[in-house]
Amino acid sequence: MKSCYVPRLFLCLFICLMSSTSSADDKNLNVPPSGFKALFNGKDLTGWKGLVANPVKRAQMTDKELKAAQKKADQRIQKHWKIVDGVIVFDGKGKSLCTAKDYSNFEMYVDWKIKPMGDSGIYLRGSPQVQIWDTNQHKIGSGGLYNNKKNPSKPIAMADHPIGEWNTFRIRMVGEKVSVWLNGKLVVDRTILENYWERGKPIYRKGQIELQNHGNTLYFRNIYIKELPTESDS
Repeated sequence: MKSCYVPRLFLCLFICLMSSTSSADDKNLNVPPSGFKALFNGKDLTGWKGLVANPVKRAQMTDKELKAAQKKADQRIQKHWKIVDGVIVFDGKGKSLCTAKDYSNFEMYVDWKIKPMGDSGIYLRGSPQVQIWDTNQHKIGSGGLYNNKKNPSKPIAMADHPIGEWNTFRIRMVGEKVSVWLNGKLVVDRTILENYWERGKPIYRKGQIELQNHGNTLYFRNIYIKELPTESDS
């Protein structure tokens, strides 16, 4: 009886330890570090909206047209973007999720996770993108400015965690230049982000941040932002 009891006791202690660790991690979800604000409250999509076309087409809409299109887009995201245990989960259908507020210069953190063959990205000021994808498929790491043509588009290092595990971006955008750290490793160093929508123009001075999709199941959490001074502020 005694020899059976001891292993069972250790098993119970192990289960309790794992449960307490999980609970502690859950409590730390979506709590911003000092100086940052949470873009996601861990409960619902407050502060977020659906995607309406692209920056060029939105600028051509009247206020009435934009308001009507935004209402439809907001209804659409409710069907495909859900909150599960403090995590934003996209079901692979519908369009991108966008911040309700526009940003100029900023630093942000975002945790993300994909499944095999996953393909996603973070749009900055409404323009693509800081790339997220399955490195087994593409043999290039995530974090690059994928749609750049003149300036570097590939990351300078591969720092992705295995598919199915969480990754963390730290993204800093000042003026036209973007730096990206993936899981603590610098992968993009002050590189110009080009204007995908209007190639002859520089990136917009201000715009929304978007969680982009390519029809895959996606997961996001711990989305924090700190706005940085613009030239007019200094």
